[in-house]
Amino acid sequence: MLKITGLIDQINEKLGRFISWATLLLVLLQFGIVISHYIFRDGSIFLQESLLYLHSLIFLGAAGYTLKHNGHVRVDVFYGSFSEKKKAWVNLVGSLLFLFPVSLVIGWYSWPFVLDSWAAMEGSIEASGIQAVYLLKSLILVFVVFILLQGLSLILHSLRIILGQEHLMEEKQEGM
Repeated sequence: MLKITGLIDQINEKLGRFISWATLLLVLLQFGIVISHYIFRDGSIFLQESLLYLHSLIFLGAAGYTLKHNGHVRVDVFYGSFSEKKKAWVNLVGSLLFLFPVSLVIGWYSWPFVLDSWAAMEGSIEASGIQAVYLLKSLILVFVVFILLQGLSLILHSLRIILGQEHLMEEKQEGM
């Protein structure tokens, strides 16, 4: 169980750190587009569309990383004052009742949508746009896979906390 959570956490950590560079690229690209438009009176549909691709990559591709670091929005009225064990119960039940079903529904309904896009090799409606809309739509499935993997890791971590095993591992790692 510990090896599985470690592997999932490591994959999402590396993916999230890699994708974080897309944020810098997004800001620099947006800055370049603004400069190009207002100073040189020039524009590029390809560059404009690339902002959408980067934005989608950041939010969909790094969702598992965000879940790993508790960065998703939650109603924190009571959760913040809960003990670690109660938080683990909330995470466990929330993952099983909400995270998994919603993610599976998103995956189920987006699968044919993505397959159709790939079958048609769907591209931009603009001639000079990015001719890879199928890749953009595939990010929905990337989201589902990595959020489900991190959800599994969250469930396993929660179970270890509930069973009193998570603290033991942290103490062993600190003592090494």
